[in-house]
Amino acid sequence: MSTYMFPGQGSQKKGMGAALFEAYPDLEGSASDVLGYSVKALCLEDSEQRLGQTQYTQPAIYVVNAMHYRHKLNEGGQLPDFVIGHSLGEYNALHAVGAFSFEEGLALVKKRGELMAEAEKGAMAAVIGPRPQQVQQVLEQYNADVIDIANYNSPLQTVIAGPRESIVALEPIFDLIDASYTVLNTSGAFHSRYMAEAKVKFEHYLDDYSFSSIQIPVLANTNALPYKAGNIKENLVEQIVQPVRWTKSIRRLLELGETEFFELGEGKVLTKFVKAIKRDMQHNQELRTEEQLENTSMA
Repeated sequence: MSTYMFPGQGSQKKGMGAALFEAYPDLEGSASDVLGYSVKALCLEDSEQRLGQTQYTQPAIYVVNAMHYRHKLNEGGQLPDFVIGHSLGEYNALHAVGAFSFEEGLALVKKRGELMAEAEKGAMAAVIGPRPQQVQQVLEQYNADVIDIANYNSPLQTVIAGPRESIVALEPIFDLIDASYTVLNTSGAFHSRYMAEAKVKFEHYLDDYSFSSIQIPVLANTNALPYKAGNIKENLVEQIVQPVRWTKSIRRLLELGETEFFELGEGKVLTKFVKAIKRDMQHNQELRTEEQLENTSMA
């Protein structure tokens, strides 16, 4: 069984997709027509330093991810059994399974990025070390009720979101439990309650869209369940304010059987998450086996 994975915001870097732009000029041309600017120049030159701005980051990643997917198939890659995407990457997953065309998906991503960029003053931080339950306990213990969990990336990496001053203030608190705490370079508190206005506006924008039937299962970030033909709009709207349940999605796929994962995009962040989730599942299985043996010997 195989799964294709598409990364989201955070995977961008200057120079990304260099060889792919040369190989797939048709995608570059279509993308630039939709966006109204040269996506190739944005990715390779970034002379105006816009690649790190959400309204430009998201379309750029979508285009490069799509080229990676096209290249995978052209190099003899078989269609996968499942497709998943991390946050923005979910749009590439839906494009890959036929929910909308490349151009339609890019138009959606362009609007999404613009709306999310409007929600300023928020921030996000990655907490590495404690499990999500421990992160939640710390937030409750210190009355940090303005903070939401935004990403469940792996058993030992959780991303939180909220007002920038509150995110910054939590760093010394997480230092007390020896957690690695990094304030991320984002312009807003994505996947949290602070995206509510963007959610409403995006929902109205999607009223003009219709989606095609899905050919291959896609697990949704919001609940780690397969998309259905009738809930694409609902999932894409909720995804803006709901946390990315990446760990749950990967666990669900692993529980279905032996799975080979392919990351189609820049970098290998998602591949690292998958390895961490696998290790954790194996460790938990070993603990359960030991407990069963102990209970058997005591019987």
